[in-house]
Amino acid sequence: MKNSQDPDFGATGQFELTGVYFVDKKTDATFATTLGMESIKSLILLGAGHAHVQVLTQLAKNRRADLDVTLITPWAYQTYSGMTPGYVAGHYAQSDCQINIEPLLREAGVRWISARCSGLDANTSSIMLDYGPSAASTPNSQDTAAHSPQHISPLVSRPAMLTYNLLSIDTGSVMERRVLDARMPGASEHGLPIRPIEQFVNRWTQAIQQAKAKAANHPGHVFQVCVVGAGATGIELAFGMRQGLLQHGVAARITLISATPVVAANFPTSVQKKVLAHLRRKQIEVVFAQCTQVHSDHLDLDNGNSLASDLTVLANGAHAPTWLAHSGLALDEHGHVLTNKHLQSTSHPNVFAAGDVATRVDMAHARNGVFAVRAGPNLGLNLLASASDQPLNAHTPRAQSLNIISCGTDHAIANWGRFSAEGSWVWRWKDRIDRDYMASFHRTD
Repeated sequence: MKNSQDPDFGATGQFELTGVYFVDKKTDATFATTLGMESIKSLILLGAGHAHVQVLTQLAKNRRADLDVTLITPWAYQTYSGMTPGYVAGHYAQSDCQINIEPLLREAGVRWISARCSGLDANTSSIMLDYGPSAASTPNSQDTAAHSPQHISPLVSRPAMLTYNLLSIDTGSVMERRVLDARMPGASEHGLPIRPIEQFVNRWTQAIQQAKAKAANHPGHVFQVCVVGAGATGIELAFGMRQGLLQHGVAARITLISATPVVAANFPTSVQKKVLAHLRRKQIEVVFAQCTQVHSDHLDLDNGNSLASDLTVLANGAHAPTWLAHSGLALDEHGHVLTNKHLQSTSHPNVFAAGDVATRVDMAHARNGVFAVRAGPNLGLNLLASASDQPLNAHTPRAQSLNIISCGTDHAIANWGRFSAEGSWVWRWKDRIDRDYMASFHRTD
């Protein structure tokens, strides 16, 4: 479901948030000398994932004049993945699911460059930047209009490369077009990837309009939606899309495509049974097969069958950013950054990583938002400690974490270790947890 006018990422540009810092580096050096500091160290936060918004709050509490911090992200806000299925279902407004990062940047005295990483050389501590299409040539879409940066100046230069003393990576996993097409030909042209999640949220609005137009032009047509990927995200989106389309008066048929013999494969059997039972109650069909090719009106499966599809949502195929492959960092077999108990690269001590982009060498862990959120505070403390050559904190995740799968309507399924429960009370519990989390980042100005 590619829109030829949709930019690869959000609003382009850059603005300076100087806080206690100085834009003039000579003044910086003079200021540092008066404080007994030989130089100012540079810290780059690459990506605005769930861990890095926690880091920003840590930096706000520990303002350091000897540390110059820059955040690199193409978005002026972070979309919270935990509430996205609720947005699709119609429970939340788009703004309910978004953290405006500008106030957090101001509090922390952090500079923002609206770009994405196109290359990293850890051996020379340098990052190459990609600014994407110019804002002038790109029509405004909802992703840029709702939270468009207000401080972009055309006079601010856009460096092609930045160097750093310290680097922290929290860009999350990605779904790059060429990688998707290698796995499922036609995926980038005809599919709707769930990553980047900011684009997905905006393109869901387009999908709703497409479904309503088709219903108006073809009375009696049942809008066919295929969700490829039966992990927690795919399941929640299947439920949410059914509910969201119904709210817009669109008759829809939702099909969930599972490449594994079970749905919710990473959950206990008790959760899998509850999920399957609720899928049946909502008349969401589950097909156990591998998607091999995506077309404009159908998709092909490895069992030789084809499924009609007006909208194919890709909730599988996420992978590590391809620029990591040539970064010089130690990576796991899937291309994720290998880190130790301090969330520090095992090959480059001045590089840290958290969230979906990283893998701990000392322990297995879930690659989800919960893990990233909880890693954030220790990541922030360790970045500050590393800047001062102080001992680092070990990040020890909880042995068990609460996972809740929302089911579109006021119903959800909870899992804690081997235990599970479901009901409307579980959904209300999740709703309160999510709203409280988002409220912690709300700033009045």
